[in-house]
Amino acid sequence: MKPDLFEAPDYYNLDELLTDEHKLIRDSAREWVKKSISPIIEDYAQKAKFPEHIINELADIGAFGPYIPEKYGGPGLDHISYGLLMQEIERGDSGIRSTASVQSSLVMYPIWKYGSEEQKMKFLPKLATGELMGCFGLTEPDHGSNPGGMTTNFKDKGDHFLLNGAKLWISNAPFADIAIVWAKNEEGRIHGLIVERNMEGFTTPETHNKWSLRASSTGELIFNDVKVPKENLLPNKSGLGAPLGCLDSARYGIAWGAIGAAMDCYDTALRYSKERVQFGKPIGGFQLQQKKLAEMITEITKAQLLAWRLGTLKNGEKATSAQISMAKRNNVEMAMKIAREARQILGGMGITGDYSIMRHMMNLESVVTYEGTHDIHLLITGLDITGLNAFK
Repeated sequence: MKPDLFEAPDYYNLDELLTDEHKLIRDSAREWVKKSISPIIEDYAQKAKFPEHIINELADIGAFGPYIPEKYGGPGLDHISYGLLMQEIERGDSGIRSTASVQSSLVMYPIWKYGSEEQKMKFLPKLATGELMGCFGLTEPDHGSNPGGMTTNFKDKGDHFLLNGAKLWISNAPFADIAIVWAKNEEGRIHGLIVERNMEGFTTPETHNKWSLRASSTGELIFNDVKVPKENLLPNKSGLGAPLGCLDSARYGIAWGAIGAAMDCYDTALRYSKERVQFGKPIGGFQLQQKKLAEMITEITKAQLLAWRLGTLKNGEKATSAQISMAKRNNVEMAMKIAREARQILGGMGITGDYSIMRHMMNLESVVTYEGTHDIHLLITGLDITGLNAFK
């Protein structure tokens, strides 16, 4: 395995916008990725296996619920810190960032925002340390972009709820200890339920044959007459807005994370362009290669500014869902384009596991689809600026 020589691009001196704490958190995560992810990730991706041994290390760098208050076991950091952590982890691999993102935004966030005090004290401290791992069940086999059409449901049986249905494309499902499951009650209202691994009738078959996010563990959630205690219902918010609020947090993290993947591709291509000699000089000296590299750093810089500004809005509780959608869509598209251009700079070497680019390219094909597809986010922006709903 080649040493990780990554140097982060900062063309507009954006470090000046960060606090010392931000930089310390980011640099600690960056060093962790170099030490613990870069040496192993290609092997795990080739084997299509998630490196479960890194769970405790992710907890140690504060990647699980960074913004969760200390009262509940979290570090109590701001949202820019969360974004920087996701950026650095995705620089290593999108699948590893997915594990942290799901744990933070889709498991800990709904318990923190919608849960009872008893639920918060019971689950959040153990989720923060990685003692418990979670997953999030919203997408179904027949309902992806239209989650409101879900058929997973629960019935009131007096002293418990009876849950039936299925969820698909669930990150962390095969090893998760708990699942935040969104289902309809008998009146058709969507609620969140905390489903625990040991509940009878609850199974999590693993999804195989993925060409993307190969180092991430993906599965299904199957509910066959699962008895869920009534105290496991999230009491403080219901309706489709509840899971969508979680997705806002996750999409925000992705807007930062995609920058990490793009930075890694750019840094790899830049270094290669200076070392690879053709026609008597480094290929970085040719106009077409410089065009590619110059456009890459321009787009990365724009995405960095977009994410940073969104982070300041989120810290002030002013970020809208539509603003988050714009950043997620823009930054993932930017990363995909940079991965493809970087692959071309490396020529044939770009498709091998000797370099990270092809793995990033495949991973980003999932990132552009999950947490809201590329097209759906465009329509969210369209609705916001016109006031006209294209979804109906």
